[in-house]
Amino acid sequence: MLQKTHSVAGMIAAEIVLIQGDISFFTWDAAGSLLLGCLAGTLADVDKPGSTMAKVLFPLSALLHVLKIKHRTLTHSLLFMALLAMICLPLPPLYFWVFILAYASHPLIDLLNDRGVQLFWPITLKIRLLPKWIAIDTGSASETVFRWVLLVVCLVLPFWNYVLPYLPYSFTK
Repeated sequence: MLQKTHSVAGMIAAEIVLIQGDISFFTWDAAGSLLLGCLAGTLADVDKPGSTMAKVLFPLSALLHVLKIKHRTLTHSLLFMALLAMICLPLPPLYFWVFILAYASHPLIDLLNDRGVQLFWPITLKIRLLPKWIAIDTGSASETVFRWVLLVVCLVLPFWNYVLPYLPYSFTK
């Protein structure tokens, strides 16, 4: 999937944390959470040479390259997510959960790709959720449709949480 798709998925993860924590979207914490979600959603691609995250975090990307870590392996694994969770424990709970869930959204939606993900790295088994013939190819029209669906969800979640409960009773049933 492309960076913009992962960014939207990360923002949805941040919105879910905000809604679950009953935190208003009209606060600085919410703005910081949405930005963090947008960035953390793309972070797993630091292992892909040429990606934006590989350019921004060049020392880490270079280290992964020297260690011969391939794309969609270590940084997309449950093991790495557990390591990140331990590193991020000192963060305030809001930002901890936004970061972890937004980061986890990345390998989750990559499981919809035809190439799959080594979720249990170092075990070389690649996992994907969809059969190859309907899997979403990176940069394809199906990814564009998927991204638009995610964008709609991203816009509907705050509306659903803040506006729908205040509509007249007959509208909510």
